Formats: sequence, C-alpha cells, structure tokens
Amino acid sequence: MAKPQARKSPHAVRRSAARLAAVQTLYSMDITGVSAQTALDEFRLRQQEEQRPGRPEPDGELVALLVQGATAEAEVLDEMIGRALARDWTVDRLEAVLRAVLRAGAFEIKARPQTPARVAISEYVDVAHAFYAGSEPGLVNAVLDRVARALRPDEFGRGGENSSHDAGS
Repeated sequence: MAKPQARKSPHAVRRSAARLAAVQTLYSMDITGVSAQTALDEFRLRQQEEQRPGRPEPDGELVALLVQGATAEAEVLDEMIGRALARDWTVDRLEAVLRAVLRAGAFEIKARPQTPARVAISEYVDVAHAFYAGSEPGLVNAVLDRVARALRPDEFGRGGENSSHDAGS
C-alpha cells in the first residue's frame, strides 16, 4: 500500500518547479552550446511569455543557482557522478537529459546543505520521472544516493540503513 503524499507548501512546489526548469535549461545548454547566462535569459523570457494559471512558477533564484553552479562545477560534478556509475559507464555516455538531472542533483546535494540529501534525491527522481518511464529514475536514485553518502555521510547514519526512497515523505 502506497503512503499518502503530504501536500507540498507553495514554496516547496516552486522549488520543485525550479529543479525541473534547471534540468531543462542545463539540457538546452548541453544541446545548443549556449552559455549559462544566455540559457537563463531565455528561461526568464519563456517564463514571462508562458505564464499559465494553475502552473507553478519556478523559484527563479533557485533555477539560476542550480544552472550556474552545475555549469561552473561541471568537471567536479562529473567526476563524482562518474565514481557513482557502474565501472563500464562514463558521464559522457549518458543521455543529455539524464546528465542534466544528475548534474543538477549532485550540485544541489553538494552546495545546498539546507536541503536534506534524501529530499534532493527524491526531487530529482521525480524530475527523472517527468522524462522517463523506464529504469532511468532508478539510476538517478542510485547515483545521487552514492554521491550524497560520499558528501554527507552524517545524514545516513551508521551502515547506511535508511533508503532514499522515503525522501520527501
């Protein structure tokens, strides 16, 4: 039996929307080669043009932080992600959306200690579900869990007995 989902506060909904927007922006940068500033300017313009009732407005500051941070620290993040992948996989072999999800998630875990690691993992698994119906969300969960355990071992207790599947509950 599935656990009932707690309703998110409006601010939490805006942060969730920001994570999705950041991943979309990082993906766009990866595909087009535009700079973070250009991609963020395009994001802001789209936001102004596409405001729809009932659709949560992303937290623009969080979008900018995630995009700029993941871009500035891409080499370090890719190294962490690469260590968390299976031996025969590299970050370059990952599909562009998956790479964007993992970079944004790894950056948030690294740079935003105010967001519990399990919550960040759960949020990026949800983002992966927005794009994938297969095994990719599980890969996101596993990789970000390994990254989080390396960066924030104190949040996982001894022996890593807690699973990130319960994040955000």
